[in-house]
Amino acid sequence: MAKTKQIFFCQQCGYESGKWLGQCPACHEWNTFVEEVVDARSLKKSGAVSQRNRPVRMDEVAALEEKRISTHINELDRVLGSGIVEGSLILVGGDPGIGKSTLLLQICRNLSNDNIKLLYVSGEESLQQIKMRADRIGTFSETMSLLCDTSIDTIEAAIAEEMPRMVVIDSIQTMYSETVSSAAGSVSQVREVTARLMKIAKQKGITIWIVGHVTKEGVVAGPRTLEHMVDTVLYFEGDRHAVYRVLRGVKNRFGSTDEIGVFEMRPNGLREVLNPSEVMLSGRPVDASGSVVVCSLEGTRPILIEIQALVSQTSFNLPRRTTVGLDFNRVNLLMAVLEKRAGLSLGGCDAYVNVAGGMRMGEPAIDLGIVMAIASSYKNRALDEKTIIFGEVGLTGEVRGVSMPLQRVKEAEKLGFQTCVLPMGNLEQIQKMKNDIGDIRLIGVSNVSQALDLI
Repeated sequence: MAKTKQIFFCQQCGYESGKWLGQCPACHEWNTFVEEVVDARSLKKSGAVSQRNRPVRMDEVAALEEKRISTHINELDRVLGSGIVEGSLILVGGDPGIGKSTLLLQICRNLSNDNIKLLYVSGEESLQQIKMRADRIGTFSETMSLLCDTSIDTIEAAIAEEMPRMVVIDSIQTMYSETVSSAAGSVSQVREVTARLMKIAKQKGITIWIVGHVTKEGVVAGPRTLEHMVDTVLYFEGDRHAVYRVLRGVKNRFGSTDEIGVFEMRPNGLREVLNPSEVMLSGRPVDASGSVVVCSLEGTRPILIEIQALVSQTSFNLPRRTTVGLDFNRVNLLMAVLEKRAGLSLGGCDAYVNVAGGMRMGEPAIDLGIVMAIASSYKNRALDEKTIIFGEVGLTGEVRGVSMPLQRVKEAEKLGFQTCVLPMGNLEQIQKMKNDIGDIRLIGVSNVSQALDLI
């Protein structure tokens, strides 16, 4: 009989220990260790170095350009870095019902129409359920194959027999390996199955997509090492009940992690939103206090978004502060700057700050827009609807410059804005470039007080 050994794993980071620990020494989380039984033979490692695994010098390695496959979905290709790299392992995470399986089926439909052989493996749905969802998306060619199974051994045999160019695993938490005695979805099973899929992808040059469940904190369930093992990690953001979805890359070995893709959920699948700024600003109120349009940069794409603020006298001993789509601590910091540097008495006011459209914004360039929205609501004075604002605010009340100001100004001018409030340093930088920016009026500010004078 095979010898077994009991090992404790941290559910957060995958740290291994021979005994139970209250706090993980790696990620410092409490009560995250679970006991699992593993095969002792699988823990043995050989120290011999084979001929093919010997170290080579850097100048002996040939620099080959990776082959990419277009998904015919421009927003997805932008996030991936102009297409799918052959032989890569891609993890897609997101809340239930947000559109992960729908997006992967749309990718399979586009590639199947290019006569690319595909294999869709589902451990959660039957063949009839997948067929019903596929009929809503469109027509698939005969190069698309389906398999409903949860054993990685069966899946590996099917891949060896079919030899597809792309495989979809939906989802990794439902797969299991016979060599690991723990239940499917456990730390050991997820690591073992992912390791075997990675071996298949690298040795056979097959692109493998993995769907991952997420926890209530919004991260992929299972050990954190799952994200380290794959080549690319994509997250779907947004409310499942909302119309728009944001696909963000948090890890990409073959491209940038700054780009985002915006999609709209339709009855027949996800549709690309090619101009997110125009969509996010539709339905914006006119002559309303507390409403400000800012420009944030996501990768190389400037996105115009509306920030709304509501400031009112509190009826509680402790004022309420609520943010949606923004960092709560950052908004509190900016309100403290307004109190200290601009003389606004916000200590007895409730403050509610929201990003319209359901997006999450974290770039410091929207600081000045948040400040102006809060001050506009507090003073009950509306800003001009054709004015856009961007700039970073420091603790002393100064307005610092941001990156790529010219691209932000051109995006605002393209959408019909007539005035742009920006940091003085960026204004001087644009004037030195002597670029044609149309008829938009530029107003440079050095501190928060100068900006508030515009209200």
